[in-house]
Amino acid sequence: MKMKIIKYCVFGSATRVYATLPHTKYPCNITRRPLSLSLISTTFSALIFSLPLPPSYSSPSPSSKRPIADFSELPNSGGVKALELLVGSGEVPQDGDQVEIHYYGRLAAKQGWRFDSTYDHKDENGDPNPFVFVLGSGKVIAGIDVAVRSMKVGGIRRVVIPPSLGYQNTSQEPIPPNFFDRQRLFTTIFNPTRLANGEGSTLGTLIFDIELVGLRHQ
Repeated sequence: MKMKIIKYCVFGSATRVYATLPHTKYPCNITRRPLSLSLISTTFSALIFSLPLPPSYSSPSPSSKRPIADFSELPNSGGVKALELLVGSGEVPQDGDQVEIHYYGRLAAKQGWRFDSTYDHKDENGDPNPFVFVLGSGKVIAGIDVAVRSMKVGGIRRVVIPPSLGYQNTSQEPIPPNFFDRQRLFTTIFNPTRLANGEGSTLGTLIFDIELVGLRHQ
């Protein structure tokens, strides 16, 4: 099925999608930028649709508007498709780097149900905690590893991860901290009845909005 991208202005009156990303310094030696995503309405095998604006969204000023690129499959990704919201200007991570990302994780099989978000994970000051992992360590689902390794720090992209690069077991990160969200996620993806009915190609399809906020060379 062909991909179709419908682009909207954040004000609903133009034919572009824009995202703004104001600079913010966190109390750390890594410079980070808070995630800021625009409303997008797309179709990808009937799995991608209009998703709500995140709480961190703020309308961009004319001087900070930036257009997105087209939605396409990432090279050598095994089927991960990405919609670039903002191309970063920082470093590109490599295997062995410790990377920090913010994300919204959604399950396509449940009409875009958001099963986890780093913006729900707060520190003692009430600020959202990024998700930290070592690139190439094999501890995270392969689709995220593949998506992040071709990003630049400060970049934001929406990725569609096929089941083969998603959760293959219940120990792979990122794991929703809430018990009921975790159970709902895994009982959907690994539902034996639906898998036996041949629904495995759709059950585990994931939609992640990812921002690469920092990296550290190990």
